[in-house]
Amino acid sequence: MSILHKSWLTLETVDSTNNYAMALIQKRQIEREIAIFAREQTAGKGRRGKEWTSKKDENIILSIAIPVQWLSISRQFEISVAAALGCCDLLKEIILANLFIKWPNDIFINDSKAGGILIENVIQGKIWQWTVIGIGLNINQEEFGLENSAISLRNITGKNFDVKPLAEKLYEFVLKRVEELKQHNFSKMLQEYNDYLYAQGKMVALQKQNIQFQTKITGVSASGELITQDAFERRFVFDEIIFKGLV
Repeated sequence: MSILHKSWLTLETVDSTNNYAMALIQKRQIEREIAIFAREQTAGKGRRGKEWTSKKDENIILSIAIPVQWLSISRQFEISVAAALGCCDLLKEIILANLFIKWPNDIFINDSKAGGILIENVIQGKIWQWTVIGIGLNINQEEFGLENSAISLRNITGKNFDVKPLAEKLYEFVLKRVEELKQHNFSKMLQEYNDYLYAQGKMVALQKQNIQFQTKITGVSASGELITQDAFERRFVFDEIIFKGLV
């Protein structure tokens, strides 16, 4: 099987850039980091099995595959932090609006979703071999449907953007953030993540199973738990709760 000696691939259309990247890994066609950029994605994936849709040539559709044998399996949240901060590094160059990371991996501008991150991993035995960081960022799309409170850079600025150069810059920002992890700078990065945390210090409504309750978001731990405070401190892991909104 031939090895791809590229760090960037552009696809006209694909079902999912994450699926494409995972297939390259499984077929052993890559040995180093690579970005998969698609002009169109027909079956994009979101968290909890949701489909992520995007119009052709209007948004960033990007998956970044990175070998991570140097990271232990217990440190998976660190890649989420690196990816989210890479997105913020890009967006803060373009907009002055309030920029947030909504735990665990959505990018918000003001109170609307501007993008999301879906991370999939290849683990063999006790070795974390690869991570695939799927990123969708709303760039030029203007309409998202009545049931969707999403927002794009065009909505904010009134300008049209050339999507591919932004995606290339995003790739660079994410790789720089991953390099920070190699330099043992995670504590600093976690502080940045918490500085961007959506609803930090605010009362929110959360739902766990069929029970809805109100609590105050105080931060995110080094292992990725959402920390809240009401009568007592609570900690939640990914997919344990559903965010119902600000109170």
